[in-house]
Amino acid sequence: MIETPYLLFLGDAPDGLAAKVAQGIKDWRPDNCVGQFRMEGCKADMKLPDMTLAEAKAAGAKTLVIGVANRGGVISQAWKKVLIEALEEGFDIASGLHNLLRNEPDLKAVAEATGRTLHDVRIPSVQYPIANGEKRTGKRCLAVGTDCSVGKMYTALCMDREMKERGLKSSFRATGQTGILVTGDGVPLDAVIADFMAGSIEYLTPDNDDDHWDMIEGQGSLFHASYSGVTMALIHGGQPDALVLCHEPTREHMRGLPGYKLPSLEQVRDMAMTLASWVNPDVKVVGISVNTQHMSEEDARAYLAKVEAEMGLPATDPYRYGAGPLVDALVALG
Repeated sequence: MIETPYLLFLGDAPDGLAAKVAQGIKDWRPDNCVGQFRMEGCKADMKLPDMTLAEAKAAGAKTLVIGVANRGGVISQAWKKVLIEALEEGFDIASGLHNLLRNEPDLKAVAEATGRTLHDVRIPSVQYPIANGEKRTGKRCLAVGTDCSVGKMYTALCMDREMKERGLKSSFRATGQTGILVTGDGVPLDAVIADFMAGSIEYLTPDNDDDHWDMIEGQGSLFHASYSGVTMALIHGGQPDALVLCHEPTREHMRGLPGYKLPSLEQVRDMAMTLASWVNPDVKVVGISVNTQHMSEEDARAYLAKVEAEMGLPATDPYRYGAGPLVDALVALG
């Protein structure tokens, strides 16, 4: 178990999106967050108290969580001094990066010397099966996006919360480092060996009651040249009954790929439906989740109305305005 509360380490994150792990924890588990630690040049801000390691320790923080998700998931050498000092100060460290804490000799040596624990959450803890494609009982909803980091996890969490508030049966199924740190369980999908990725999602979403919904956290994008593979595994392993399209309309290009424009919602709908209907012929696109965080109230409302009219589907920003329209659409499926 990772001990709470946390001190969120933002390092030298170049922007808020680079600290999306910290943002997710702060938004969904605020009671677990004592403060934030930012290095010189950090451009991210969770609006938490900036603390030194000593101040955070005095405030009760037990674990320093690396809240940065950089390209390739590497532990920056620039962070090492702070991480070592944190261990010496009595903190455990938790990370969801591909570059494992336990594989860093200096961090491992200090952790052993100080009796602290290094938590690498991006390590599969189960021997997952190869997918068999067999139909399972229960229902599943998957968030699919026009790009990475557009709000697929937030969509699934918001829908799960709305379902539970209505007394409906629902489970959020985490498939990435932030979701796992938020909920304490899940599959670190992008760290699973490729042959077993779809099988891990079958494992994550087993047989269930006929009226139970699994809200599956989406990853990547079918159109992203770097990360399309994880999306494909989610579609085939998840066998979704419902798809929610996720989009961030202020992006100028796909994240990390300046030479690629975002696909249209129509393109995502058609591609996702083609692939999902192969494993579940009854799949439906039920709604659209729009990340409007960089839009004014007037612009956000106008954009949502435009998308609804063009796509013929309910559209909302589930974090800003609530997931009601999306859950209504699930309920209407029966």
